[in-house]
Amino acid sequence: MKRLRRNPDESDPETNPDPDGEGSFSKDQHERKCGLSSMKMMGFFVVALMVVSVVFSVSIVLQDPPSDGVLESGKNVRFLDVMESSKEEQVLEVQPQKGPVDDDAPSIEVRKDKLLGGLLAAGFDETSCVSRYQSVLYRKESQHKPSPYLISRLRSYEALHKRCGPYTESYNKTLEKLKTGHHLESTDCNYLVWISFSGLGNRILTLASAFLYALLTNRVLLVDPGTDMVDLFCEPFPEVSWFLPLDFPLKNQFGSFDQKSPHCYGRMLKNSSFANSSKSILAPFVYLHLVHDYDDQDKLFFCDEDQTSLREVPWLIMKTDNYFVPSLFLIPTFEQELSNLFPRKEAVFHLLGRYIFHPTNPVWGLITRYYQAYLAKADERIGIQIRVFDTGTGPFQHVLDQIIACTLKENLLPDISMEKPIINQSQKSKAVLVTSLSGGYFERLRDMYWEHPTVTGEVIGFYQPSHEEYQQTEKQFHNRKAWAEMYLLSLTDVLITSSWSTFGYVAQSLGGLKPWILYKPENRTAPDPPCGRVMSMEPCFHAPPFYDCKAKRGIDTGAVVPHVRHCEDMSWGLKLVDNGSELKA
Repeated sequence: MKRLRRNPDESDPETNPDPDGEGSFSKDQHERKCGLSSMKMMGFFVVALMVVSVVFSVSIVLQDPPSDGVLESGKNVRFLDVMESSKEEQVLEVQPQKGPVDDDAPSIEVRKDKLLGGLLAAGFDETSCVSRYQSVLYRKESQHKPSPYLISRLRSYEALHKRCGPYTESYNKTLEKLKTGHHLESTDCNYLVWISFSGLGNRILTLASAFLYALLTNRVLLVDPGTDMVDLFCEPFPEVSWFLPLDFPLKNQFGSFDQKSPHCYGRMLKNSSFANSSKSILAPFVYLHLVHDYDDQDKLFFCDEDQTSLREVPWLIMKTDNYFVPSLFLIPTFEQELSNLFPRKEAVFHLLGRYIFHPTNPVWGLITRYYQAYLAKADERIGIQIRVFDTGTGPFQHVLDQIIACTLKENLLPDISMEKPIINQSQKSKAVLVTSLSGGYFERLRDMYWEHPTVTGEVIGFYQPSHEEYQQTEKQFHNRKAWAEMYLLSLTDVLITSSWSTFGYVAQSLGGLKPWILYKPENRTAPDPPCGRVMSMEPCFHAPPFYDCKAKRGIDTGAVVPHVRHCEDMSWGLKLVDNGSELKA
């Protein structure tokens, strides 16, 4: 009796012709195999190809999955790691969702450089800090590439940090000088210790300033962990930590360091025995007071002669709440080096920020979950960062009026229709991310666009991750959310920021954005014009010196070189610009 169908079985020679793996067939088996029709063989061949394809696809999808996937409107994103020309890259394979019509739609492969053109070093454990290499997936490609010289100097610094970092032989040797209080022979490693001080925005800006100064002076940067730095930021340098050990001898004195401290540089200059001396300072450490209340002697830190005096001091301890980078560009000794490092002057913090500041995994989770839930599907993302310096309980009507006037005047948001509904709805959507300590501005803007249609028919959605009501600098989760919101603002396409706000400075520079800045209101009246486009994305140095070190007299330091100008939001502040960029903005 001829069987029409057979269930597959391992002992059945027709479905498993070699159950023992010996590779021998019986004569009747051979005849049956030869008697198969060509059509049946073709069917087996097609089935085999399908099985291989499915197995291969599954193996790729399960390989090295990211902790937070990236979802885009109507797309699935997969991650592959490849090595090309000895340089690690992240490959994204973007596949459109398949429907009944587009089953044969081709996949689109987009190559993303996760090392940011060589800015980042390869070789980190990616799971320990997912954001380091995954952040590129959330950003548009930067127009500001690191110079080859900057890349070279960063790799050299990483080697120095590895050789001289905490608990290395060189570190222990130099630490002995600090413990004994003696400055003997020169050491092969000198250090800059950054004290964790002030609000989070200030800390981010000052830490970038300190790193650049360390790079210029060949010092190793060590970071005071404070209460939350370890919780917020990943290690930026390979193999050796940048965090100052808890057993550092001077750590308990950090809170008391001020202008009256015996080792304060400004006070040392006031000492008649040291005044006008061209010799190096023979001290184991010097405290640099660069806080906004510093005096004329402290500000001499920005003079060539004083940099020479500080060169041989093994330990410099720095406390600051200022982004002092613009004044480094006015020191002749550093001029050529800075020009080589940064051909584009307005990209200093943009590049250093992307190199140094990587959110830890808990913070990265806050960022990616919010982005995917509320921002990813929009055609355009707009950020509005609101910082109000007025006392009293908000929201303030004049601030709301200013925001609305700015968005309408600059065509950042469409106007609303008060009379009749808009029949022809646009398919375009805009997601507006609002950050503010108060929830009132978000609610008023949201209700305005909920209760009335836009004249363009566009759909506008408003989102605010948190409203903490007041700044809580020492609260850990408060600072996690603050760091997440700065980062989310940096992922927007268009940005509006508030005057004098370091929160906004961080967001614009990390994102490579030139925001519209809301001018500071006076007498609780919305200014006219309400806002203006900034001339560069660089942060503002709020308390710069106004001193000519050579002439030893006061000078307008915003008019010395073309690339250091006064800020849009603070007339006495300084910021870096590219030559002529203020005319193009």
